Amino acid sequence: MAIVTRSQMEQWTWPPRYDERYRPADGEPYWFPIRETMPPDEREAAIVERIREVMRWCWDRAPFYRRKWAEAGIHPDAIRSLDDLGRVPVVTKEELRADQAVHPPFGDYRCVDDAEVAHVHGTSGTTGRPTAFGISRDDWRMIANEHARVQWAMGLRPADTVFIGSFFSLYMGSWGTLIGAERLGARVFPFGAGAQGQTRRAVVWLAEMRPSAFYGTPSYALHLAEVAREMGIDPRTFGIRILFFSGEPGASIPTIRRRIEELYGGLAFDSGSMAEISPWMNLGESSARAGMLVWQDIVYTEVCDPRTHQRVPYGAEGTPVYTTLHRRSQPMIRLLSNDLTRWEAGPSPCGRTYPILPRGIYGRIDDMFTVRGENVYPSAIDEIVMALPGYGGEHRIVISRQEAMDELAVRIEYDPATAAAGDTAVAALQRRAETEIRTVLGVGARVVPVPPGTLERTEFKARRVIDDRELWREARRSV
Repeated sequence: MAIVTRSQMEQWTWPPRYDERYRPADGEPYWFPIRETMPPDEREAAIVERIREVMRWCWDRAPFYRRKWAEAGIHPDAIRSLDDLGRVPVVTKEELRADQAVHPPFGDYRCVDDAEVAHVHGTSGTTGRPTAFGISRDDWRMIANEHARVQWAMGLRPADTVFIGSFFSLYMGSWGTLIGAERLGARVFPFGAGAQGQTRRAVVWLAEMRPSAFYGTPSYALHLAEVAREMGIDPRTFGIRILFFSGEPGASIPTIRRRIEELYGGLAFDSGSMAEISPWMNLGESSARAGMLVWQDIVYTEVCDPRTHQRVPYGAEGTPVYTTLHRRSQPMIRLLSNDLTRWEAGPSPCGRTYPILPRGIYGRIDDMFTVRGENVYPSAIDEIVMALPGYGGEHRIVISRQEAMDELAVRIEYDPATAAAGDTAVAALQRRAETEIRTVLGVGARVVPVPPGTLERTEFKARRVIDDRELWREARRSV
């Protein structure tokens, strides 16, 4: 590339090349000391050049991007600054699905020959047409190398054993964790999740093997700990020192993080962005645990106004927009996430000079619902109820309509100790929950306490919101 700074920025090339023999000494806190601690303006100068290279790659090989940019009057050579990138139109997941429907299976934003696609992953398609990820062999190794960097920053080392407690299917979370831990040199235990009875077997294996690290979703970690205690096993005896997560908000929410750490006796770390832009660990915490770092030299990330798609200043809230800097097979240029976060300039206390998401990714714009004029995010309710004394480990958020008014109800399981204390304790939990929800959210909710074990547990991403308002509307239309 034309701009190279500070010892070639440690293997900063296009197309990407990696020395698979390289690994830092165990006592070294950084995978790439120069790239991770250099002044941000130096790194950004190299990123601008890389973005131009990736966009040229797309212009020459992907009709999808050439059409889109030509319509907007954009050419890769015009990108001379990160401000210029803001003129490039965003890409939505709906556009990707539509393009794949017309140009199956990978869309004409694929930039390598079909024969180079070595791995096929994708979305489940539960909410529409699935999106196929065609990943080249080179990109697969790139994901492994970049994930190893982030896992190293969390404190994982070759002596660790990583228990992977999430689905091994099309889901990229499990596979990205696996290949990153392997590249780092750690022992991997790809246990999986989802089969009937598998959680009880996971408890037995964890007690037997005592891995030092765990990966999954926060919801599953809480469920796993609950099952272990039902079996008479204290999760702390597993000996897990690092628990790292992706797939849903939670690991950055203080009450959920604290609960996980108390249950297991280890440290919790948050990570993850979108499977479409893998390496998805481009957002990931370091040992400082001051929030998820925005690893800008892995995937360049802008936090943008959801309406204008222009970058917001540090300290402001917005939605992440991602541009891959290493993907050759299906590059993403300004992919709109519709997630919600707030960013700060950094540096992190660990010495890395990346921006920081102090609260991680704490919701999705399209998950937000409005009740009587107030915007409510499910993660805000999660944080409130999970901090309640007497909370039994699960809850549901129900939005309904009575006549012309939206109503919010929260079903909260109480724990066995509250059940044993009787109706007075249950009523006290209900009053406290209603008071705190009204105080924090500015909207009232009817809290319905339910006995322990009433609500279904999850082995993957939590789905706690039930919106019954459309049923009311349909009923009214049929009258």
